[in-house]
Amino acid sequence: MKAISSLAKAASVLALLTFIAACTESNSAPQAAPGAPPPMPVSFVEAKPEQLAITNQLPGRIAPTRIAEVRPRVSGIIIERVFEQGSTVEEGDVLYRIDPAPFQLQVDSAQASRDRALAQQTQARQQAARAIASRERNIGTEQNADTAEAALASANADVALAEVALAQAKLNLEYAEVKAPISGRIGGALVTEGALVNAGSGENLAIIQQLDPVYADFTQPSNEMLRLRKALEDGTLASLAPGEASVKLLMDDDSTYAHAGRLLFSGAAVDASTGQVTLRAEIPNPDDNLLPGMYVRVLLDQGVQSGAFAVPQQAVQRDAGGQSQLYIVGADNVVELRTVTVGRSIGSRSVIEQGLIAGDRVVVEGVQKIRPGSPVAPEPWTPPEAVAAAEAAKTPAS
Repeated sequence: MKAISSLAKAASVLALLTFIAACTESNSAPQAAPGAPPPMPVSFVEAKPEQLAITNQLPGRIAPTRIAEVRPRVSGIIIERVFEQGSTVEEGDVLYRIDPAPFQLQVDSAQASRDRALAQQTQARQQAARAIASRERNIGTEQNADTAEAALASANADVALAEVALAQAKLNLEYAEVKAPISGRIGGALVTEGALVNAGSGENLAIIQQLDPVYADFTQPSNEMLRLRKALEDGTLASLAPGEASVKLLMDDDSTYAHAGRLLFSGAAVDASTGQVTLRAEIPNPDDNLLPGMYVRVLLDQGVQSGAFAVPQQAVQRDAGGQSQLYIVGADNVVELRTVTVGRSIGSRSVIEQGLIAGDRVVVEGVQKIRPGSPVAPEPWTPPEAVAAAEAAKTPAS
């Protein structure tokens, strides 16, 4: 029995030693190295040359296309104001009425004078006819005939003068109604009923402004205009085809005005105090949203840049020195950081003047998680507005 117990103990000790040796061997074995991180997913756009319009944003103000000062053409007392202040009037509408009674009396007097002249003309014509007949029958003298013919000529002249006086009197009576010289928006009344107005005094009764269309007067630095002209001459820019140049307005809330206009002219002289050249555009204003004196920003197309590259603004990075940089995905899907020259902005995109070639894949999303030399998993970038449109298309109509 003792022999069996000793064998059992020996077997237990041997098993314990084997277990300890196995654990020691397991703990002393080297750990497997962790796997390399997967490539970082990024979104990119491919650089493609485009035809981009040169659009400048310039400060300007709205001005009416026509301004008419309503003035009296005859003197008298205002007895009635016909128009509503601030309303729209049409050409020929009656605005004020001047007391017509004196002018009606002038018409009646001129009418009577003309009737008398006509009567005298008739009498002179009859006398001239009798004198000429007497002379032909040799019973009247030549002198009597000549006198009768002269009297007839004088009567004819008197009739002509009476006709002119009557026409003038009727014209003055017509001018007693002060009418709108143009169509447009009329301002406040500058005189009231009972006021005495005088023709030729220069006083205004009201002011009418034509507001459809309106002018947008704006300025551009002369050196900028010269630079654009030189670029057109060198062939760096292409001129816009006739009818393609457009003028758009930005309002105070950064919204774009609904109607595009056209450039009328650019000034032939430079303002010596500011170095600016004045330009003018004509803008439709059917809803009277543009008022004289309103400040606007004018978007003016002044040429076309050929073979230009534009990328989303969020793709442009800046180094510590302020230089612009882009992450470019290489052929082996490894990114490089490239310094570029950024030009003007077009909406949410920046124009790259130097540093890009056609076919470059520019990283737009995921730039915060990559470094130069990092492997990436690139996929085409989808603009947010396209994503929103796709989501809206998937949403069933209610």
